[in-house]
Formats: sequence, structure tokens, C-alpha cells
Amino acid sequence: MSRRTFLKTSALAGGGLMISFTWLSAFSPAEAKSDPALPGNWVEINGYIKITPDGTIKILNPNPEFGQNVMTSLPMIIAEELDADWQRVVVEMGPHDSVKLGPQFTGGSNSVRMYWKPLREAGAAARQMLREAAAQTWGVPLEEVTTTSGVLYHVKSGKSGAYGSFASKASGIPLPKEVKLKEAKDFKVVGSSKKNVEGRKIVTGGPLFGLDYQQPGMLIAMIEHPPAFGMKLKSFDASEALRMPGITDVFTQKLYENGFEQGGFDTRTFNDLLVVVGKTTWEVMQARKKLKALWEPAGDTKDTMGGRGQKREVIVPGELESTDAQLRKMQEYAAKPAQQLRKDGDPETAFKNAAQVIERTYNAPFLAHNCMEPMNFFAHVTEEKALLVGPLQAPGWTEPTLAKILNLPPDKIEIRMTRMGGGFGRRAYGHYLTEAALISRKVKAPVKLVYTREDDMTYGIYRPMYTATYRAALDKDKKLVAFHVKGGGIPEHPIHANRFPAGAVDNYLAEGWQIPSNITIGAFRAPRSNFNAAAEQSFLDELAEAMGKDPIDLRLELLKRAKENPVGKNNEYDADRYAGILKLVQEKSGWNKAENKKYSRGVAAYFCHNSYAAHVVDMVMKDGQPYVERVFSAIDCGIVINPDAATNMVQGAVVDGIGNAFYGGLTHKNGAAEQTNFHNYRIIRMHEAPKKVEVHFVQNDIDPTGLGEPPFPPVFGAVANALYKSVGKRFYQQPFSPQLNNSSIL
Repeated sequence: MSRRTFLKTSALAGGGLMISFTWLSAFSPAEAKSDPALPGNWVEINGYIKITPDGTIKILNPNPEFGQNVMTSLPMIIAEELDADWQRVVVEMGPHDSVKLGPQFTGGSNSVRMYWKPLREAGAAARQMLREAAAQTWGVPLEEVTTTSGVLYHVKSGKSGAYGSFASKASGIPLPKEVKLKEAKDFKVVGSSKKNVEGRKIVTGGPLFGLDYQQPGMLIAMIEHPPAFGMKLKSFDASEALRMPGITDVFTQKLYENGFEQGGFDTRTFNDLLVVVGKTTWEVMQARKKLKALWEPAGDTKDTMGGRGQKREVIVPGELESTDAQLRKMQEYAAKPAQQLRKDGDPETAFKNAAQVIERTYNAPFLAHNCMEPMNFFAHVTEEKALLVGPLQAPGWTEPTLAKILNLPPDKIEIRMTRMGGGFGRRAYGHYLTEAALISRKVKAPVKLVYTREDDMTYGIYRPMYTATYRAALDKDKKLVAFHVKGGGIPEHPIHANRFPAGAVDNYLAEGWQIPSNITIGAFRAPRSNFNAAAEQSFLDELAEAMGKDPIDLRLELLKRAKENPVGKNNEYDADRYAGILKLVQEKSGWNKAENKKYSRGVAAYFCHNSYAAHVVDMVMKDGQPYVERVFSAIDCGIVINPDAATNMVQGAVVDGIGNAFYGGLTHKNGAAEQTNFHNYRIIRMHEAPKKVEVHFVQNDIDPTGLGEPPFPPVFGAVANALYKSVGKRFYQQPFSPQLNNSSIL
């Protein structure tokens, strides 16, 4: 990336300095295309810095916030190179602006990784302009002007002045063509822990979230959707509902017209909406219960899919699916030939001649996102313009859809992003925003669309249902000679063919298959990896046991091979960094120390989203049930911006992973979700969380990579491996808790 890609828009604003900066992404197009989690139009992003005469530095944060703390960490990057006094920094969430701020996508653990260099250069450019302004004012050489914590100095003359004093003059100075960035050893803001800039509002209940947003005359809308996937509305009688207090309208609304070309994140479950509109949430909820709706089978439907310059027709099956039938179908597909994803050497011959073959199959159910804040969005749409306010991960991907559906140019559509009460993929799918916009246009009034917990849990956009079979071939000396993974799912497979142990085994085969479904799925914290890591890391422990090796030692041996004599050329991971987190967690957990023998210990490690994570889980029996008492975590995500916040992120991933491993699961019967709220969709409770989650980061000067997702996948495998040692039995089906209690969710 050239520093000359900066574009300048300088203007006096309230007597201060405002800088707008634009950059091309730090990634090459080839790398961008290789990661499906990245948007297609992400090459231009902008942000703003404003310095006022009183010395306040206002930084506009461009990326949506759902708890990963980008509202703090991204401005910290600017403040570092600006050499600002963090105590004088004010942060605001920027509005959506597809021209100035690009897609503003939060997902794929890319926020810090994508913004790292551009934001640094933005801060450095502003600092340079302020230094030039001071040099001109004082009549001294530029190279003699220094900065410290928002103050400019000329040591020889003893002159000094705060940034605010030179902001106006700096606004007229051309943006520098070259800027010098700090070395990591000189960082003062980055690498030091800063409190969440929205912390006070969060703990005092300040208005931050979409559900907090109000506007005079605003109505409330809710949708009655079919009771099962594969059904649609036949007819309805709303006469009783319309007589209920506060109800203003009941009507049907089509989300996408026939032939509408859907983008990659236009996923929706039910296209024909039955809408109830009224004055308050309670009144609308009560009226919705009075609707008399008849539903009928939808039959096979056809969707037109677009994106990345391609257009294709997709047939969505209309059957009413049940979990037991889904499992049988997955077993049938698993026995058939599958798509070859990678092949090294001659695995068929190696398995044929093996002295021992170990084979295990792992299964996992659909998972619901269950964001703490229910889905909602405000919309006020007129013939001339549209205002939309609410929680959204990907406004840049939703805006084109809105523009087409509302027949409005993008510059007439304003999207304001609120803080999200949870996301991790669910709020990347903007159908609920589009629904709100269409409802507002229909009733000609400002409207807030609200989903209940039951609406969201039965509406789809789940983590897919997965299965994978792992096989390993050992020779007579119990050496690993071949490795084979074959995975599938509904409606996608989980296999990452070029990740470990690919590259560490001479004979390697990865295959995948998938089954079409009308049950809609979407990104769920570390998509595919969250299952792939669970199965793979469980299998590696079984393999280590069969080979008579320590689980960590086996992994390190394979990584040594991958480093010194790698197989293949497309291995995604860095074997050195991978081995580094295993060694770190081995050390910090006291892996083989006598004092830890009282615990049933499980280990797992995984690479995804450009980062490396390893966990050691310490399990005990508590009230007759296995309980994870302690966890040791080792993370290599490059430079850590905000250590406390990063630690919190890892701790949250650990608790989330433990909860989903033991309890998470959603099943279907005749197309209907059998779990509808937390009374029958079990999540981890406070007393079930570990007493201690000790987090250690690898210290290096590598540019930051992902952190929101990488710590999550290996938790499942570490829990499974500890559970085996705790109860003496292997579990091959998530969630684990029902099997411990002689029941099953699948």
C-alpha cells in the first residue's frame, strides 16, 4: 500500500482541523478474494479526525460495534501515531457512508487487521501537518519540532503549544506525501490497556442500542412468520386483531419480488410477511396472538443469486425437514463419493497397506445466535428519502439492496448504526432492516420493527448442522502415514482443506459434500472452523493415545515436519507460530506438573482468521457433573492493541465455547424449530463458567490479525478431550450434556 493513496479534504470546522483520509486496503486483491468473509467492494475506506481549539481530539469510528471494542481499539491506533493525549480523545460512531467509509463491515475478525496501517498513516499525517504548522508559526526547522501527548515543542527556543492552538493553521497545509510511522517499541497508546469509551453509558443504561432509539410518532411492527421452514401463508383473518387496543394496521408484504437478484448477505427465510403494526410493543404482541392464519406447503422455490459478477438460479427444497431424517440423509451422503478438496501423495495406498486405521465420526447440530439484544430496526421511508437506525454489521452490503427495493438512490438513504447487543454473524444479514423499510413505506410512518426471542430463534440464520469422519493410518511402528477427512453438512460442509494437519502428512486427503435445505444458515462466530476445530482436535487426541504420545508432543512433531519439510504448497498456517502457542500454553498451564494431576486436562489448538489460539481446560466433577474450573489460553494475534479488552475477548470466547459444547443445539420436527426460547434452548449459566481464565499473548511485532473469532473454535476440542479423561468415555456428538444425562438432543 502506497502512502500516496491518501486523499485530502481539509476544512476549518469550528476553528479546528478536520482531516479526511482514504486508502486502498493493505491486502492484495488476490488475498481479498481468497477469504469469502471479506466484502467485494472493500478497497476504499475513509475516517475522520477533528481537533478543536480547546485541545479536544474527536475521532470518528467507522466500524460497527457489537462488543468487540472497536469503538476503543480503532481510535487508539489513530491516537498512537497522532501522539495524542488519550484523556483528551472523544470517540463517536460514524454514520454509514459508502463513499467515504466504504463497507464498514464488522466480521471475519478483520476490523483491526484491515484498519491497522491506514489508521496509523492517518494519525501520522495529522501529526505531521500540526508539526509543520508549529514550525511555520515559530519560524523554526520542521525537524526540530517534536510532540508529546498532544503538545508541540521546540526545545531550543523553549516554545510549546497544544495541538488545538495550531489546528486552524494546520488545516491549510497539504497532506504529506510521505509519513514516518512509529516503531512498535515506541508505542505509548497501543499496547496499553484503555477502558471502553462507552463503558459508562453501558453500565448506567445510557441509550446506545437499537431498542433504545425513539422518534415522535413512531409505530411498532412485528411479523407473524410461518410455523415451519417450507411453509408459506395461504390466507389470514385479522378482524379480531384489528379490534385490539392500539393496533393501526395488519397486512401482507413481500420482501423480495420474484426474480430479485440477491446479494451474498441478502439471506432471508420467509419472503411473504404477515405484519401487525400498532402503537406499543405490548399491544402488537397481544394482537398478533389474535391473528387467524392458514399456512400451506411452499413447495420448491427458486432464488436468483448474484454477487462477484455471477448470477445463478438456486432451487430451495420445499420439504418439511426433521432432525432424525436429516441425520439419516447425512449418513447416506457420507457414504457416497464427495468433492475432492485436496490430495497429497497416495492416501488410498497408504490406508490399504496400513497396520492400523483409526476412524471416528463427529456430529454437531444447528446453533441459534441468540443475540442478547433481539433483532430490531427503525425505519422512516418516504417517496424522497429513507432514514434507518439500528444494529447492523454490514451496512455497505445492505444499502444496495435497499436502493433497489425502495427505488431510491444511495445518497437518499441514511443508515445510522447503533451499538449492537451481540452479533457474531447474525446481524450481517440485513433482511430485518429491509423488512422495516418496506413496512414504513407501506404505513407512511416511522416504524420500529421488533423480533421477540421466539421470532429470532425460529427464523433461521443458524450455524449449519455438520458431520465429519476422520481417518488416520499407522504403520507397524505406530507412525502416522496417512490422514483423511471427509466432512459434510446441511447446507454446507465444514472442511478447511489447507489447514493443519495438511502439510504435515505425506499422504493426505480432504473431501466435502453438502445437502440443500430450506433451513437458512449464516456466519456463526468462526464459520465452519467452530466445528472443524472441535472434530479435528478431538481426533488428534485419540490419535496421540493410539500412538502412545503426549497430545501436545504429537502436535509439535507434526508442526516441526510442516516447518522443516512441508507437504504441498497451499498450507494456510505458519508452523512456527502454531507451535509457539502450543509451547506457551504448555508452559503457562504447567501441563505435566504433578500439582495439576488432580484435574482432567484437555488441550486443543487451532488457526483461523489469521491468528493462532490454544487452550488447556482443567475439568473436575462438581455435584456429579463435569465442570471446567480453569482454562489457560495462549494467543498469537500479532500486536495487541488493548490488552485488557483483548483478554476479555478471549475469556468471552472461552465461556461461549464451553456453553455451546455442553448445551448448544437446535433441532427441527416437520420443519419447525423445537427450541423456541431459553426455557428449552440451554445456554451456560453464571455458576457454570470457569473460576479462572488465564490469557497469555505471544509478544511480537507482527501486524495485528483477528481476535474475535480465533479463540472460539479450539475450546470445543479442549472440552471434549478433558471430558474423556474426566468420565472415561469419548463423545462424538455435540452437545455433550444431554448424553451425560442419558438423553440426546439429536
